[in-house]
Amino acid sequence: MKYHLIISLLTVLLLSGCQTTSTPSIPQHPFELVNQPSFKVLTVESQAEIFRLDNTIITKLNKSISHSNDAKLITKELLQFIFNSAENQINYRSGSTLTANQTFSQQNANCLSLSILSYALASELQLRSAFQRVHIPEYWSLEQGVNMLTGHVNLKIDFESFDRLNGVNRYYNYADSVTIDFDPNTRQQPFKTEFISKEVITAMFYNNKGAMAMINQQYDLAFSYFKAAIELIPSYSGSWGNLGILLKINQLTHDAELAYLHAIKLDDNNNTAKGNLAILYNQTGREMLARSIEQQLLEKRKENPFYHLAIGNEAFLHREYRQAINHYRNALNLDKNNHESYFGLAKSYFELGDKKLATRYLKKAHKNAQFSADLERYQNKLSHLNALVQY
Repeated sequence: MKYHLIISLLTVLLLSGCQTTSTPSIPQHPFELVNQPSFKVLTVESQAEIFRLDNTIITKLNKSISHSNDAKLITKELLQFIFNSAENQINYRSGSTLTANQTFSQQNANCLSLSILSYALASELQLRSAFQRVHIPEYWSLEQGVNMLTGHVNLKIDFESFDRLNGVNRYYNYADSVTIDFDPNTRQQPFKTEFISKEVITAMFYNNKGAMAMINQQYDLAFSYFKAAIELIPSYSGSWGNLGILLKINQLTHDAELAYLHAIKLDDNNNTAKGNLAILYNQTGREMLARSIEQQLLEKRKENPFYHLAIGNEAFLHREYRQAINHYRNALNLDKNNHESYFGLAKSYFELGDKKLATRYLKKAHKNAQFSADLERYQNKLSHLNALVQY
């Protein structure tokens, strides 16, 4: 799954993961921003390629699914097929964004990739399904030293339908549905959802791929992905915001500002674009404009524990360990079950040479991490703390 921006305290901030926004009608888009002579346009995956299943997968699927007319049973079998295929043990990870074929073939995938695979498989079974955006609080993750805001999507399968499969009529008389959600954390709380189109999902795919290309300094590839997203669905705010970051990195400051402003026009709740615009204002001598945006964002975020976690992580990256500890404690004051905040305290105290407190908070992080994905993530990060800290 996995997720955008923040304040001027942070470095470059990316709208990524699974987030999407509403799509209001805007009379004119600045398409000249995606016709930049500074970048070479490369070929990216088409929508058909993103959702395509190869014949081997389809054959395995048909062998694994019963010919029952019970849509609930078929959906259960579909989930078992995804997770328990003979050659695959697919697990939820906040890893790379993959096509349906790639997700099935590899051992890990994020929520977007798993939802794409599930949609493709459900479509092959003629199950009626739709993507949903899950309105989770703003949540940031660090990717190669860059803060990325991560959203979340899932898939809803409707049982009230009539289809034909393999020449057999299938009647679904249920007035209900099932939601396939691969993130165990979001399943624990009743977050609001909204339906989003296949085109928005494709734009999100392009944005995730473009964000990672940008982090890896593959700027032509990043531009190509953002351009593809904008041309597919120009009213998707996140694409313009990410394009703005790329333009800013490449010293195209004026165009970057235009991209940020257009992203905000499309969605006034695109705090990522606002945060990055504030950074641009600060760097171009417009501190008053920047401060106004920063205060607005602070009011929105001060009760969000993940905000304090994010700026704690930023302070940690800058080796400001005492400041990081203060932010992690603020996060815990808002959510005492936030295992990542405990881990932040553990690694900060370790860097300060206090192995006793590092061990204490690492144990708390482990205790509050309920799911295997989080436990594995900690096991990987423990190498950063070294073998002297045990839990």
